[in-house]
Amino acid sequence: MDFLPLWPIEPNTLAVFGILLLAGALGGFLAHRWPWLPSITGFMLVGLIIGPSGLNLLTAEVLSDARVVVDIALGLILYRLGLSLDLGIIARAPYLLVTAVLESAATFLAVYLTLVYFGFAALPAALIAAISISSSPAVLLHVAHEVNASGPVTDSAQSLVALNNVIAFLAFSALLPSFHSAADAPWQMIVFQPLYRLAGSVLLATAAGHLLHYLARKTEKASQYHLALVAGAIMFTLGAAETLNLSTLFAPLVLGIVVKNLEHQDLVSDLDFGEALELFFIVLFVFAGANMHLRELWHYGWLVLALVAARSVAKWMGAFVGGLAFRRPIRQSASTGLLLIPMAGLAIGLVQTSERLFPATAAPVTALVLAAVAVFEFMGPPLVGWALRVVGEAEKEGSSRTARASTPDEDPVASEETTRPPS
Repeated sequence: MDFLPLWPIEPNTLAVFGILLLAGALGGFLAHRWPWLPSITGFMLVGLIIGPSGLNLLTAEVLSDARVVVDIALGLILYRLGLSLDLGIIARAPYLLVTAVLESAATFLAVYLTLVYFGFAALPAALIAAISISSSPAVLLHVAHEVNASGPVTDSAQSLVALNNVIAFLAFSALLPSFHSAADAPWQMIVFQPLYRLAGSVLLATAAGHLLHYLARKTEKASQYHLALVAGAIMFTLGAAETLNLSTLFAPLVLGIVVKNLEHQDLVSDLDFGEALELFFIVLFVFAGANMHLRELWHYGWLVLALVAARSVAKWMGAFVGGLAFRRPIRQSASTGLLLIPMAGLAIGLVQTSERLFPATAAPVTALVLAAVAVFEFMGPPLVGWALRVVGEAEKEGSSRTARASTPDEDPVASEETTRPPS
């Protein structure tokens, strides 16, 4: 009976993709019944129920085999986030760069000192602190889209999240030689491996960005093909990065930055992905919910809460002080800090990278970061939605799920002149 499937039957990648979408649609529908509850939270709750910590309908092995689907989703989201980082705006608005450096440094120090105080070894504590610099683009983009948010705070926050993720990756890369040295790796590995991953990812993304820009110009009058060009460039970048042992996280982010700063007039940088992007948001968050490690969350307990508190305060204070230093309105400065608190995709990706590179020492890093991500993912979406409403950039009726995209390419300095928070 060779024609029968092997037993027990395990879903393949396509089946898992379908299950994640079906479960996510159900979770979103349930969240829709409570106007104060962001749909992301509904996605993650359903994922938690069907994942290994719940009913185990999707086992850890099945989720691991379907990781490529999430890599694609995260690549699309990071590319879109990269489009919000206009280097011309950064040059004209030093507030963004100074604030990003300030709150990133504060986050690193706060998390590192907290972990060392609780007895964590210095090197793993530094790695967790570097990962903690990252912020979640998916939470910000999805919630802003969901509540129809637009304005200087939304735009500035998107640029700051992009800068956070760049700084986090650079800090993570800077720590790799120390880990290689501690593992008695040869000097060639210590010196060249981090440089190869960083420089190679930048070169790959730059080449793909120039190719995409060239093709977009050549097909300017046939804009119906631009979505295919963008999707193809992202998929090519992800596939090439995987093949060349580069970063599948940093490369799509740099690709978006390159495309945005090559275009003197919008060709593909303002492309609307429409409902297609929503599908990948759903997959990403249901997958994140299914991968929550409740055992680690319970095991580390107070240490996780201490990390979450230290990081949240540092992010908020850094953005708040940076805003006040540049005489931005108090409400805008306070709200911007809250928008940087969620942490998810890049943190998970950097943890998986550390597992591949240092399997013998990465276990406590993985457990603690994933437990913290579980907390941030549940508290993040309501916090972001509340902050956008407080600053007056979301719809008055937050229950509306009819979303229009925010405008990440708007100059936050220019828009601040015409948009003020309500008194």
